[in-house]
Amino acid sequence: MLIKAEHLRKEYSPGIVPIKDLNCEIEKGDVVSIIGPSGTGKSTFLNLLNRLETPTSGRIWFDGEDTTSSGYDLCGMRKKMGMVFQSFNLFDHLTIIENVMLGPVKLLGKSRQEAYDDAVRLLTTVGLSDRGLSIPRELSGGQQQRAAIARAMAMNPKVLLFDEPTSALDPTMVGEVLTVMRNLAKSGVTMLIVTHEMSFAREVSNRVFYMDEGGIYEEGASSVIFKNPVKEKTRQFIKNVKVFKWSTAESGVDFIGLRSKFETFAFQNMILPDITRKVMMLLEEIIAQISREERDGGLSAGFDGFLVTAEYSDREREVRVEIKWNGAAFDPLTCGDEYSRILIRHVCKDASWDRTEDKNRVQGTVR
Repeated sequence: MLIKAEHLRKEYSPGIVPIKDLNCEIEKGDVVSIIGPSGTGKSTFLNLLNRLETPTSGRIWFDGEDTTSSGYDLCGMRKKMGMVFQSFNLFDHLTIIENVMLGPVKLLGKSRQEAYDDAVRLLTTVGLSDRGLSIPRELSGGQQQRAAIARAMAMNPKVLLFDEPTSALDPTMVGEVLTVMRNLAKSGVTMLIVTHEMSFAREVSNRVFYMDEGGIYEEGASSVIFKNPVKEKTRQFIKNVKVFKWSTAESGVDFIGLRSKFETFAFQNMILPDITRKVMMLLEEIIAQISREERDGGLSAGFDGFLVTAEYSDREREVRVEIKWNGAAFDPLTCGDEYSRILIRHVCKDASWDRTEDKNRVQGTVR
């Protein structure tokens, strides 16, 4: 393996611990996207790998050596581990080609001619063959970031670390940087990429780390993490799910109050008015039928109210609705009046009812 982290912990103060216990292994040729909410230690993880930060505890192996051991050659390690930051960090007083040449000449001992030839090749690779004599301020943000990638590649590293390389860019410039990174991934370069570009991560990665709760909360193949993650937090993050929950212990439901709460949730999450209207129609029709059945004594003494969950996926532009209640078996999708059944099927074509022990559940997706 190329990199191994074992029980990594980084504590800035007793109340600030972005990484509590992180373990992972990176193989040569891996392209690993590191995703997760802000503040979950993604950038800190990269800084620990490159030893820009010192672990509070734990160990890191790189290329077979323990980088946390006393006397380890950090300068030698950083020659093999390139890093591309959010900000471009180019030297303003040097031309672009001089920025790319600097490391190989100063740190690797290459001749200026050899470094120049490599820099020309790399700038061509990142689409900047005509900008080598420019200074950084003459380039756009996207061009500067591509130059920063060429500079990192000039050291011929064994692994490249990318810390949200597109976050500081205008949206119109993001695509050009991602194109360069796609080409690097195809060439077999080992890469660890902290990113919020989910479609890009899904496309280029062979592995994904979802970070939360102070470590790698879930990891797996890109196809698995993005299509069928095992853990709930991962699923909600991948689909950019916003969750609405509402419950009542009574059968007599305050529909005006429920509507007001859901409409506030919908407004905050920019859910389309048509979807909001359909969700409320679905909830009102199903809950009204169950309430009537309860009043007529059909649900037995086990009935203790409703639990409603509505999960809105930004990516899918849909709301997944779930209604749960206790009591005798009762399917409102087949037992209600005909008008109600038609209305439910109209707003929610995949509605279904099931029952586990004494719990009834209706689920459906509203688009």
